[in-house]
Amino acid sequence: MRRLIGLVLLAMSLVALPGARSTGIAQTVQPQATPAQVAPSQAAPTLPSETQPQAGPSVHGAPVQATPQSVPHGTIGGPSTPSAMTPLSTPAVPAPPPVVQATLPHDLSPWGMFMAADIVVKAVMVGLAFASLVTWTIWLAKAIELAAAKARAQRATRRLEQAASLDEAAQAIAGRKGQAQGPVAFLVAAAQSERERSTDLGEDGVKERVAISLSRIEARAGRSMARGTGLLATIGSTAPFVGLFGTVWGIMNSFIGISQAKTTNLAVVAPGIAEALLATAIGLVAAIPAVIIYNVFSRSIAGYRATLSDASGEVLRHLSRDLERTRRAVALQTRAGLHAVPAQAAAMPRARVE
Repeated sequence: MRRLIGLVLLAMSLVALPGARSTGIAQTVQPQATPAQVAPSQAAPTLPSETQPQAGPSVHGAPVQATPQSVPHGTIGGPSTPSAMTPLSTPAVPAPPPVVQATLPHDLSPWGMFMAADIVVKAVMVGLAFASLVTWTIWLAKAIELAAAKARAQRATRRLEQAASLDEAAQAIAGRKGQAQGPVAFLVAAAQSERERSTDLGEDGVKERVAISLSRIEARAGRSMARGTGLLATIGSTAPFVGLFGTVWGIMNSFIGISQAKTTNLAVVAPGIAEALLATAIGLVAAIPAVIIYNVFSRSIAGYRATLSDASGEVLRHLSRDLERTRRAVALQTRAGLHAVPAQAAAMPRARVE
């Protein structure tokens, strides 16, 4: 009977031995932890689970009871310890493409925008600045010249009005130095020259020729005074379009920068637009004063020519009076000569007739 019981126990131990070996193998398998379940820096705590008795090999026919193995809840295999767990590497996520961070320039002053501008925009700005300099130079030079000419013409016209004859007016205009200068003096000199050259001709022809000479002198003086104002008109009419060209070029560069940076950030567009607007502003700065100065000079030159016209009228009046005085003097001399002829004839001795 004892032998039968021993054989039964031995058979049971042999049957239980493969299960123990499989349990030992399962203990070496580490559980896989997903990122959602276990963090890489933390180990999953072991939870108590049901123990499963396993039979070990018997010694001398006595069965050996297998030690209970703790299996983590929700895992397959043997127990897992924090030191035995190794976290699995997470799959590499592709990095997003780098985003171009366009920043505004630090110096947004006019000089800073000029230095950061394109070479074409710089050339436009330099040209407009030079045109503005030319405008103010012409204004300064012409203002002084026109003021002096108007004052001299008005002073000579007043002296011309106060004179009694053309020769007296010429002496009054010449002054103490004896050298007549200015368009009014030229008017008087032209009238005197024509009068001396036409002593044996009629009065009407003399007046007509003098009027032609005076008109030519007036036109020449007006052209001389208007010299340089045409450049002001050119600057005033073309400077806005030159500034517009710089604006178009700057905006074009801004769109090119957008296409190259592949971003619609305003910081990419802002520098080019600022440069374009600066070119437009310089164009307006050059054009507006040029137009205003040109209009002022046009009115001043018209007033100067009106003063010369007044002087021409006074010269013609003096010439007409001088010619009439000369004609009267000649008539008086002729009449006096006619009266002298009978007196001389009466005084002559008469011959005796036999």
